[in-house]
Amino acid sequence: MFQLLAYLRFWLRSGNAHGLHSPFVFGLYTSVVRHTGIFGAYAAVEARRQQLLNSPARISVTDFGAGSHTGAGQQRRVADIARTAAKPTHLAQLLFRLVNYFRPATILELGTSLGLTTAYLAAADSHHRVITLEGCPNVAAVARETFAELQLRNIEIVEGNIDHTLAPTLAALGAPVDFVFFDGNHRYEPTLQYFELCLAHRTDESVFVFDDIHWSADMERAWEVIKAHPDVRLTVDLFYIGLVFFRKNQPKQHFSLRV
Repeated sequence: MFQLLAYLRFWLRSGNAHGLHSPFVFGLYTSVVRHTGIFGAYAAVEARRQQLLNSPARISVTDFGAGSHTGAGQQRRVADIARTAAKPTHLAQLLFRLVNYFRPATILELGTSLGLTTAYLAAADSHHRVITLEGCPNVAAVARETFAELQLRNIEIVEGNIDHTLAPTLAALGAPVDFVFFDGNHRYEPTLQYFELCLAHRTDESVFVFDDIHWSADMERAWEVIKAHPDVRLTVDLFYIGLVFFRKNQPKQHFSLRV
């Protein structure tokens, strides 16, 4: 019910390309968000998705985040995780297009799950370095199978509670983080904690993407704090995800656009 009401509020205030006066946002929206073409990398990742959806395996899941809206317990079928927790095809492919558009050298993902979204991030360019953090060892094991199946060799997976692994991972990068996908904990305080940690390693050209910004009142509150941060110059609310930019000479602006 919360998400339904949140979507109605979003629909009333959101728009499309008509009337967009920011050339940067117009290009992003028309060339990336609303892009309807097919990339060659899509087929292999979606074939792996079907494998997972058909998997009879069950695993024990340790959840450090806000839990599941479906009420799933600790013992879960891999097929159920693929159906309810993995990013749906249209959003995972949007992340692929974002990476393909911005060409980040270093990508950080908070929350690997079964590795489908990670695969899309990595498949955009084999020269990109993708570091993905996953709290549950059993889920991470399935993700490793995904990367091996797709022959993706530019992914490094870090296991353990993100509360404990994020800071040392950032410190060990040896380079700024160019693109961050925040999907590790859908609660107010951890979301802002992860945001602040990553801020210290960003550049003016970095892109932060937050998943499920309207998932709960907590996440909506966190999104408003992120938008108001003085380092944030521009945000794009696509309802399911929120895009954050730090472009130094960009006037502070916030957009709500329909996917």
